Amino acid sequence: MREALSEKGKEYELRLYISGETPGAKQALDNIKDICFEYLKGLCHIVVIDLSQHPEMASRKQIVAIPTLIKELPLPVRTIIGTLSEKEKVLVGLNIIPKQ
Repeated sequence: MREALSEKGKEYELRLYISGETPGAKQALDNIKDICFEYLKGLCHIVVIDLSQHPEMASRKQIVAIPTLIKELPLPVRTIIGTLSEKEKVLVGLNIIPKQ
């Protein structure tokens, strides 16, 4: 595995948008938790927003598909759509490893 680029001490704030307790939502949450545990130990804060309970957030954050993960911090803001099962693409999308 390539060395991670994430800067020491920089905290990641991630927001996972789902709609209900679906298999896709569970898979996305499990996948991002695994990535945070492996690459961002102690530097990752995940907030799960259920759009079935907070539908106004979909338009506010321009969510067009679910599950959607938004990296709020560190900047730049990044958006990843899907169950986050393609680990390397998620790591590149979060700027944890370099794009090749």
